[in-house]
Amino acid sequence: MDAVFYVMAIMGCGDGASACAEARVAPARYATVQQCEAAMADVLARNTDLDFPVVSAACRRNGAQWVERDAGKQRG
Repeated sequence: MDAVFYVMAIMGCGDGASACAEARVAPARYATVQQCEAAMADVLARNTDLDFPVVSAACRRNGAQWVERDAGKQRG
C-alpha cells in the first residue's frame, strides 16, 4: 500500500480569483496538511512566473485512499 501524503497545487486565476485552473503541482510532498499549509507562502513566492492576474495554492491529499463501504446495505 502506498503512503498518503499531501501536495500543493498552484492555481492560476482570473481577476477576483475567479475561473481558477491548476497551473502546476509543487514538487514537495508533505506528511500532513498542516505542513503543506505552513509552506504555502514560500511556495507561492517561488511561483510568480505564472501569467495569471492571481496565483493561489491549495493543499490536496495524494496517494492511496480507502473508502469505507457498508457491505450490508445496497443502494438502488
